[in-house]
Amino acid sequence: MSSETAVGASRVVMSAADIDRALTRIAHEILEANKGSRDLILLGIPRRGFPLAQRLALKLGAADPDLDAAAIVGQLDVTMFRDDLARQPTRAPERTKLPASGIDNKVVVLVDDVLYSGRTIRAALDALVDLGRPRVVRLAVLADRGHRELPIRADHVGKNLPTASAEKVRVRLCETDGAGPGWTADEVVIEANA
Repeated sequence: MSSETAVGASRVVMSAADIDRALTRIAHEILEANKGSRDLILLGIPRRGFPLAQRLALKLGAADPDLDAAAIVGQLDVTMFRDDLARQPTRAPERTKLPASGIDNKVVVLVDDVLYSGRTIRAALDALVDLGRPRVVRLAVLADRGHRELPIRADHVGKNLPTASAEKVRVRLCETDGAGPGWTADEVVIEANA
């Protein structure tokens, strides 16, 4: 059961417990789709996709004790592959870190927080081409808010969030956002755009 509460001009649509349950479900879906953990690689897209990938790896490791969770996680920076750099605020690229086993002939699961237009994932696919040749690429997102501009869909979704174009979906994670005014844990919030 999801906890949806309103706070001012925003509403919390996923609490820390909701996020944890969604990640547990996604981890089991990944194992089922892959028929186990063989050849799995999780690549988180900075900023919030990377800690989500780390959490997913721990859940995969809990479900499959033979899996070394730390060995399958990496980070894929897509900044220089984006097609909207001129419209976005300046952002320093993060470091791309691949697992020691690489991505060639692996099942790569891209992990991100929110799927919106699809442009970040398109950039991630372009970045992957420069790094190797995975056998399969899948996508896992915590929230899918719709409004796609490109024909991209997630294979694993924590929660579908019907939103208006004017609204913003904010994912707050302890690893990237610490604690803030009015919140102390992980949450997903929909904010009305003023």
